[in-house]
Amino acid sequence: MRILIYAMGSAGDVHPFTGVGRALQARGHEVFIITSAFFEELVRRAGLGFRAMGTVADFERVQGDPHLWHPTKAFPSIIRNAVNPSYEMILGVAKELHQPGNTVIVASSLAWGALGAAELLGVPVVSVHLAPALFVSSHRQPVLHGAPVPQSAPRWLKAFQWWAASKMVNHHVLPEWNRFRKLHGLPPAKGMLKEWHAPARVIALFPDWFAAPQPDWPAQTRLTGFPMFDEAGLRELPGGLEEFLDAGEPPVVFTPGSAMDRGNVFFTEAAEALRLLGKRGIFLSRFPDTIPANLPTTIRHYSFIPLSRVLPRSAALVYHGGVGTCAQALQAGIPHLVQSMAHDQLDNLSRVRDLGVGDGLHPRQFKAKRIAAMLERLLGDAEVKRRATEIAGRFRAAEWVEETCRLVEEMAPGK
Repeated sequence: MRILIYAMGSAGDVHPFTGVGRALQARGHEVFIITSAFFEELVRRAGLGFRAMGTVADFERVQGDPHLWHPTKAFPSIIRNAVNPSYEMILGVAKELHQPGNTVIVASSLAWGALGAAELLGVPVVSVHLAPALFVSSHRQPVLHGAPVPQSAPRWLKAFQWWAASKMVNHHVLPEWNRFRKLHGLPPAKGMLKEWHAPARVIALFPDWFAAPQPDWPAQTRLTGFPMFDEAGLRELPGGLEEFLDAGEPPVVFTPGSAMDRGNVFFTEAAEALRLLGKRGIFLSRFPDTIPANLPTTIRHYSFIPLSRVLPRSAALVYHGGVGTCAQALQAGIPHLVQSMAHDQLDNLSRVRDLGVGDGLHPRQFKAKRIAAMLERLLGDAEVKRRATEIAGRFRAAEWVEETCRLVEEMAPGK
């Protein structure tokens, strides 16, 4: 079977789909990852077919938008700069690679153009969502920036909130989406909060103990688990890492996310927090100009390390709240300190708190003294350590990926 995987977003979005693609290929399928040209080297190194959606310059332009990390301006920025230009590119690749009767499309959360391509070509399509924030609910609702209704509110008030939110989403999405649909003879979409889920199958790449399915989630949703692909085995570890890890107590790892090119304050405050604590640290960022000059020998900067190779030997992780990074820390069994900024990050922090394995700070609170105080509390809390170890024991990564593959294979034409 030929499987077309459309993965839109940063490395945190592309990594999981690359991992699923490798697993599907190992089961005998022909797999193409369709994503930004920025990730071509990664996809080809993983041994998968590749088609580009936009140029490296396009990716860097989206990444460079200061609104990308704003709690309320991020969504319209992504729609305007990334999603709207993708529709024709997605359809073009689908027409090129489609094999009638032998093709399945797998679409990430923002790859709505893949849903249109599937309609036009008569191809089965699977929506795959990485985080529970993509599922609105009037029961256990996602915790989102700008959503004022609390978790304790009555269901009718939560439902009203999502009705209002759908109006906002439709305002930003439907004009261009329906222009594309009309151009290709498709009926207009009416409500994206429901219609961004494929009608036959939705796969949630997280386990039910991280986010239990709610009664009002789409009935076609199936949960599997975190895919955990992070390029381990595909990249050599940076020089000096093993020696640094062996030279003292486990470090605290800091990363604001792979696409964060404005992490100067994050790392400046992190360095001072480590000084106050007397702890060692590792800073992860592919933007060297965000790292303070003249770091002490107790702190090392690396552009990239597969988290599965460093977190099990670390004391804690301080990060932005991305769901893939969160999963790596959960598997490592270490405490989390989350500085959530936008997107699904605030909701992922709420899940970390529910699990009892960490806490978070608002960006305005992310100052050295508060970071140091929170890390000291988390590292000294025996119950946090116990919960983190217990959660790590729940991981069944190989089983989760196998189940994800099986659910995709069930959508094969003729089944």
